[in-house]
Amino acid sequence: MKKVFTRTKTYKDVPTHYCPGCGHGIAHRLVAEAIDELGIRERTIGIAPVGCAVLAYNYLDVDMIEVAHGRAPAVATGMKRTNPDNIVFSYQGDGDLAAIGTAEIIHAAHRAEHLTVIFINNAIFGMTGGQMAPTTLLGQVTATTPGGREVSSNGFPLNICELLSILPGTIYIERCALHKPGNIRKAKKAIRHAFELQIDDAPGLSLVELLSPCPTQWRITPAESLKWIEQEMMKAFPLGCFKDYKPEK
Repeated sequence: MKKVFTRTKTYKDVPTHYCPGCGHGIAHRLVAEAIDELGIRERTIGIAPVGCAVLAYNYLDVDMIEVAHGRAPAVATGMKRTNPDNIVFSYQGDGDLAAIGTAEIIHAAHRAEHLTVIFINNAIFGMTGGQMAPTTLLGQVTATTPGGREVSSNGFPLNICELLSILPGTIYIERCALHKPGNIRKAKKAIRHAFELQIDDAPGLSLVELLSPCPTQWRITPAESLKWIEQEMMKAFPLGCFKDYKPEK
C-alpha cells in the first residue's frame, strides 16, 4: 500500500493533552511542517510562555525555552540578538500576547526585532478557566462576562494585526484561520513565509495570527466551534494579509 502521509520529523509522535477540537494541535503541525520543509530544525529556537501554549515543547522537536507569562517577545529578542544565525520564534496565545504581554510585543515590533511570532487567537483565556481575553467578542459570554462582553465596562476586542501593521518595525502581518482545510493550507503558507523572511534576514518582525477553536471554554461542540469562527470571529477579525515585505530593488 502506498503511504500518502508521513508525520513530519519536527512534530513528535506523542499523546496530546489538548481538549477535543482544540486548534493548537493543528497549529503545532503547521509550524513543524514549515520548519522541516525549510530545513531549519537544527537552528530553530522556540519560545513558549504560560497558557495552553506552554507545553509546545512536548510536541515540537526543536530547542525550546519556557518563559514567564507575556515575556516571550522579550526573551526571544535576547535569544536572537545573541544568536543571530538561529531562527527564533515565539508561540503565544491571546491571553499571553494581547493581555499581559502587550508591551513586549508592541516594543519588539517597534524595534524591528528579527523574529517570527505565531499568535493563537481563540478569544478567551483557555487554560485558566475561560475568562474574558482582550480578543473576546462583544456579547461573548465568558466566566468573567456572564452577561456578554459590553463596551461600557469591558471595552472593544483588541485587533492585534491591525495594531501592529502600522508600526514601521513589522514586515509581515497576516491573519488566518484553522476552521476548514482551505484556510488551514493558507495558514501553513503564511507560517512558512514568516520563517522565510527571517531566514533571509529581512529587517523586522513577522506575525501570523491564527483564529483557533476552543470548544471547552466556548461551551459548544467541536463542530459548532468551527462554524462559530466563520460566522462570528471572522466578522471581528477579518482574514487577510495586512502587511508584507517588499525588498528594495
